[in-house]
Amino acid sequence: MDLSFFLRGLVIGVSIAAPVGPIGVLCIRRTLVEGRAAGFVSGLGAASADAAYGFMAAFGLTFISTFLIDQQTWIRLIGGLFLLFLGIRTFRAPVAEQAAEAEEHGLLGNYLSIFVLTLTNPLTILSFAAVFAGLGVGAASGDYLAATATVLGVFTGSALWWLTLSIGVSLFRGRFTPYAMLWVNRISGVVIVAFGIVAVVSLAAK
Repeated sequence: MDLSFFLRGLVIGVSIAAPVGPIGVLCIRRTLVEGRAAGFVSGLGAASADAAYGFMAAFGLTFISTFLIDQQTWIRLIGGLFLLFLGIRTFRAPVAEQAAEAEEHGLLGNYLSIFVLTLTNPLTILSFAAVFAGLGVGAASGDYLAATATVLGVFTGSALWWLTLSIGVSLFRGRFTPYAMLWVNRISGVVIVAFGIVAVVSLAAK
């Protein structure tokens, strides 16, 4: 296996994960409130969704990607409404005297919620398709090994970014008082709701 394809995928994974959006806000907030594990597992949900879209692009699964893109209005609407729900719930979340550590069932919920939320942007697959075509990998060239290495690199790069973010944010966790946590919830909630409103309004403007 050509290691260069894995390394390229690694860079792509970091590049896709790094921009701050609703996923980043949620992961930061969960790290502060629930701990490092909750933030990292949430990030793994995003990394898994990125890898899923990367897999479809790399292996030329056009029947799936075409369906997702054809239904993008409904899928993105669901994602926007989900953001509104999460934002309102985050804004209204009570603050305990001490930030609680995430429990095992809570970690599963953290993972699944971010995984679903990331999947509600089917246009991501177009980005992967363009990048993979530029790298010369994928089903079109029959180089399945290179495609697999690239997808693994995407997941690893994205996961490394979320691990770094969750560790970095967790270092400041102990300095947050309950009052500060209250404002973390409120600010995070407002930002997430804003992303949800933008997503819904952008669909209505089409």
